[in-house]
Amino acid sequence: MRLVERPSPNHDARPGAVDMLVLHYTGMPTAEEALARLCDAAAKVSSHYTIDEAGVVYRHVPEERRAWHAGVSFWAGEANVNGRSIGIEMVNPGHEFGYVPFAEAQITALIELAQGILSRHAIPARFVLGHSDVAPGRKTDPGELFPWQRLAEAGIGLWPSLSPTPATRGDQAFADQLSRFGYGVPPHVDVPLEAVVTAFQRHFRPSCIDGVADGECAAILAALLAR
Repeated sequence: MRLVERPSPNHDARPGAVDMLVLHYTGMPTAEEALARLCDAAAKVSSHYTIDEAGVVYRHVPEERRAWHAGVSFWAGEANVNGRSIGIEMVNPGHEFGYVPFAEAQITALIELAQGILSRHAIPARFVLGHSDVAPGRKTDPGELFPWQRLAEAGIGLWPSLSPTPATRGDQAFADQLSRFGYGVPPHVDVPLEAVVTAFQRHFRPSCIDGVADGECAAILAALLAR
């Protein structure tokens, strides 16, 4: 893994320990545009790392400092996601500029980087998240093309290990289970349940993203909670 120092001024003191890893895509036309923005004091955004398509890792903010990557967000009862997390940006134009699969070298570098982060911080598997998981009303990244299953197989995050069996579950019961897993759901957050279900599907059932909490989604969520 090639590591390049590219410091950002956009960080401050952490209020406590790290227990989350949040993955993003840059959502900009080029890597250089994304890197420039993440290091621009006027932009007031940053991440701890960015990984480009060639697998080069850029370090912007020390892990012991709070980077400004998650914005208004929520997970497992906590609204200060930035204070608890390490953020990694993956260079990708995203849905706005022509979303494409992530490069092989990029994912290889991410796995090495994330395994190192997990060795340094006590991050539960269900706290390895996408930006859309913690901000479903605003964000879609890293999106349905992100290889969550491959990361889980490398010991990074969760993937349902059982073949899901369709089951029937009402919206409220499914919302309660989403909350138990960690998602912010109404009335605890001002986000429609459909947006939260869509975020869940982007992460755990990318083959069908329709915002409908059907039996397959219920079975997948049950398998995850069983882990």
